[in-house]
Amino acid sequence: MSKTIGVLALQGDYAKHAEVIRKLKYDTLFVRDITALKKCDALIIPGGESTTFLNLIDKLGLRKPLMEFGREKAIMGTCAGLIILAAKTDGLNFEPLKLIDLEVSRNAYGRQIDSFVADIELKINGAPARFEGVFIRAPKIVKVSPDVQPLAYYGDDIVMAANKNILVATFHPELTENLYIHNYFLTKFVS
Repeated sequence: MSKTIGVLALQGDYAKHAEVIRKLKYDTLFVRDITALKKCDALIIPGGESTTFLNLIDKLGLRKPLMEFGREKAIMGTCAGLIILAAKTDGLNFEPLKLIDLEVSRNAYGRQIDSFVADIELKINGAPARFEGVFIRAPKIVKVSPDVQPLAYYGDDIVMAANKNILVATFHPELTENLYIHNYFLTKFVS
């Protein structure tokens, strides 16, 4: 039986994540309410604007269901998705979901004009590898608890991390042709 991977479709480039999921031969579903969330085996929270995301999550009554979902099932958060999932975030008017024990600094690399593409070093499955990281008004992981495992670096900065069933990245893997990060999420956290 095929797994259904939800993509939180409140704003941001959720369609690109769904496209990658379909390329990897999984069913995908846009999540905008509790009914759709209940049909999912895992969830991706895309990039976008974290304050807008959290405002919409609260207005739509999704905060508690997302927190319950994240305690039992896998979630991947990229860029703003990471901010939403973090335990602590600076400069945020809304409480994050606190599903991964790390601290994040929003827009830490600068404004939209400071966005960049750079090679990052993956430390997954015991062998270092390179991946093209697309950083758009990217947050920075500034502190991780001992139970959070760093999985990728840009210089000395942790740019991807995981604990238990939550995977987060400061960059946008859906904006490259490389399916490695999504495939890692699906095979390691979902299958």
